[in-house]
Amino acid sequence: MGKTGRALHSWADDRDELEVTMHPHLCGRETEIRSAMAAGGPYWSGQSPLQLDQLRSGFACALHMHQPTIPAGPDGALISHLQYMLEHPGEGDNHNAEPFAQCYRRLADLIPQLIQQGCSPRIMLDISGNLLWGAEQMGRSDITEAWRYLACDPEMQRHVEWLGTFWGHAVAPSTPIPDLRLQIEAWQHQFAAAFGLEALQRVRGFSLPEMALPNHPDTLLALVKALQQAGYRWLLLQEHSVETLSGEPLSEAQKYLPNRLIARNGRGERREITALIKTQGSDTKLVGQMQPYYEAISRDRLPLGAISVPSLVCQIADGENGGVMMNEFPEAFLQAHQRCTNQAGTAAINGSEYLELLDCDPAAFPVIQAAGQQQLFDGLGEHWSSEALQARIDAGCNVEGASWTNDLSWVKGYESVLEPMAQLSAAFHRRYPTPQSGDPNYQEALLHLLLLETSCFRYWGQGTWTEYAQAIYRRGRALLER
Repeated sequence: MGKTGRALHSWADDRDELEVTMHPHLCGRETEIRSAMAAGGPYWSGQSPLQLDQLRSGFACALHMHQPTIPAGPDGALISHLQYMLEHPGEGDNHNAEPFAQCYRRLADLIPQLIQQGCSPRIMLDISGNLLWGAEQMGRSDITEAWRYLACDPEMQRHVEWLGTFWGHAVAPSTPIPDLRLQIEAWQHQFAAAFGLEALQRVRGFSLPEMALPNHPDTLLALVKALQQAGYRWLLLQEHSVETLSGEPLSEAQKYLPNRLIARNGRGERREITALIKTQGSDTKLVGQMQPYYEAISRDRLPLGAISVPSLVCQIADGENGGVMMNEFPEAFLQAHQRCTNQAGTAAINGSEYLELLDCDPAAFPVIQAAGQQQLFDGLGEHWSSEALQARIDAGCNVEGASWTNDLSWVKGYESVLEPMAQLSAAFHRRYPTPQSGDPNYQEALLHLLLLETSCFRYWGQGTWTEYAQAIYRRGRALLER
């Protein structure tokens, strides 16, 4: 691994007493984590060399990495799907297991290489709790030490921004409302156990699995509230998952500016959170070939309230899936940052860095809401009852939310997964009306609840994957009925 290998080895020798176990870290440090996330920052602007008044545009790329946890080990043990791929190379595309593993760790080589060349690279990382735990379970220290280097090394912290997500890669619109907070907090526990509270304090942006944004008012409000209580300041959203308050698509300028996502319910509660917009496109190819950079160099500053700001081109893609991402991304990533070094007016920049450097009152940001809410709210007025809302839904208003797969439903045809999800969630909260983080039975039941909500049990269709979900459900119910 060359020079990077020595840097990673130093982190392996200095764990800062971080605990590594074969069990996931899902709960138990709530007070400590909330206290850490209550710290105000700033975390980026003080060490950023960028000056926004000298930039016309910026580009922000994020890589999403996930492997589900499945009951496919010896005697049905819970293992990472990556481990299953490695152990069954003859099935499907499982021969890609080791290339996937190298994709997970390769930024620990690419970023130092660019820094040594005088470049100033940026990347945002969205890694599910399943995968954080799974790499640890497998003993893949090459992956876990690469991540620790990217999360904890002081120099890397200027170039790499980690994004929060749900621990179990749940689809937010169809996740039971009480579990949204559990998913958010479990990921924070997993990340803090792996990299420490100081690294967690820097995680202020959030990436929704499958880019699935709820448009049911109660679910959206609960999500935004839970994010803010957990210390998050902004969301990365797909442009087609949101609309203006009049129900129109976003204007061309809005796609390249920070926006304010508004959430409200019939009781008059209202929350808002900053949103950065990922534009529509073929995700893996766009990031795999670093299209955001090439788009950014053609863009200019935009008005924002009384000032003008650099346009920001945002994209996110799977960090490993597909030939373009596996094979073309490393060279494209290097080339884009090498060219950017000599490109006046355009810079690589991460989301939190951009927002902190703007130092702008969010009241100036354009206002947006979840897609479909204007149609849903039509005729409801400022306050509404659950019966009035249900009447709008019965009249044909869609409350499945929106995601990057808007041509597919995360609900229709998946009763065999969604009904057990709802049943297990209800049973969990009946058994544990308040968290009992120190109880091993609570921890085990929580693990099965979070796992059952994993999107993969629906994305891959009926068959083996829905059978995995049924097995996790049965075990979760047995745990709760002890």
